[in-house]
Amino acid sequence: MTTRRLLIVEDDASLSQMLALHFQEQGFETHAAFGCAEALQQAETLRPDLVLLDQQLPDGLGNTLIPRLLELAPGTRIIMMTGVHDLELAIQAIQDGACDFIHKPVKTDLLQATVEKALAGRAATADEPGDRPVRARELIGRSDAMLAVSKQIALSAQSNAPVLITGESGTGKEIVARLVHQYSGRSGPFIAVNCAAIVDTLLESELFGHEKGAFTGAVARKPGRFQQAQDGTLFLDEIGELASPLQAKLLRTLQEQVVEPVGGTRPVPVNCRIIAATHRDLFELAREGRFREDLAYRLEVITIHLPALRERPEDLPLLIQALLERAAQRMERPVPPLTKEARTRLLAHDWPGNVRELENVLTQAVVQARDGAITADLIRFHGTQETVPPSAQEADEPLLTLEEVEARHIQRVLDHTGGHKANACRILGISRPALDRKIRKYGLHLLSPRAR
Repeated sequence: MTTRRLLIVEDDASLSQMLALHFQEQGFETHAAFGCAEALQQAETLRPDLVLLDQQLPDGLGNTLIPRLLELAPGTRIIMMTGVHDLELAIQAIQDGACDFIHKPVKTDLLQATVEKALAGRAATADEPGDRPVRARELIGRSDAMLAVSKQIALSAQSNAPVLITGESGTGKEIVARLVHQYSGRSGPFIAVNCAAIVDTLLESELFGHEKGAFTGAVARKPGRFQQAQDGTLFLDEIGELASPLQAKLLRTLQEQVVEPVGGTRPVPVNCRIIAATHRDLFELAREGRFREDLAYRLEVITIHLPALRERPEDLPLLIQALLERAAQRMERPVPPLTKEARTRLLAHDWPGNVRELENVLTQAVVQARDGAITADLIRFHGTQETVPPSAQEADEPLLTLEEVEARHIQRVLDHTGGHKANACRILGISRPALDRKIRKYGLHLLSPRAR
């Protein structure tokens, strides 16, 4: 049996020695490098089977070595090791050619399993060989679960196979789909369709297109979303809600790489990557006769599961801070501090609506924050019977009608924006004509002439 060569690139001598002793017992021939330059020299000479590569090295960053190491020693498996919990770094390292990514402090049993998987070739291969930019940092978290998601994104991007993203509503499935598309380097656009938001009679035309005269109102030929996503990615959200006739048509498209427009007589070739998402179990739906099992298998070539927020509580403080900053930036105001009671209330909630619920709660709190701080009474959860004792000031205030509350809030937003209507519309989430109607209705005033 050929002895496998292992190169350990790590500037911590004690950790390097510990790793060397462990893998020598596993039958490896081990070698050590303590910096970038030495690692490249040894890789060119040794042509190692495996490299354990630290990120922080005395003469540079480990991830910058990956392309060069692979050039010097083609076929080498590279496992990144870092004490920094950075999901964007993990994705980029795998995109550059690393086959896995682990955090320090190194757990020997986890590292051993990672090495075995890497040498077996399973980590670097998948099952088959324009838009709003999304950054990997939007996947906020340092938990093992989110690290696993980041690695799956990077590995999925290396393939053209269909991807199924699973997870509860509000976990961020579309963000993951966009990241897979972006890291895949596909030249076409990212096109998203919510299968639950369009009635069945219109969805067929929306997806597959239609010919002129195919139905009443079809005054011209219209290409469908499959054709619009040519050379790009088509994201089918809530795929479990797709009607049975459309499931059959989608299956044929996946099998034959063609679409049949409504009213058309000739199939049209398409080339787009399919990413689907669902909060439901497709195979459970298949057992109930509500989803085609063969289609489920076609969609589930690669699966990425997003954990619920309650399953990764260690990520909650990071998410709270990041989403507070995001909300404050949108509203063009300083990031408000959280009182101790408000933070405790946020951390104690089980977040059935996941990250989407958290962002909604924090955005409302930022809008309503008084004196620059978010207090516990401003942390309001939807669909619960929770109550927080009102402050003394609130107890003395008269109860208002909904229209009075709306008028006061719109006036407060207009005051905050200095009468800038465009900014007010962004904060309120309404159109300019709607804002103008409410200003007239409630007799509101503008503080300055900046009513753009």
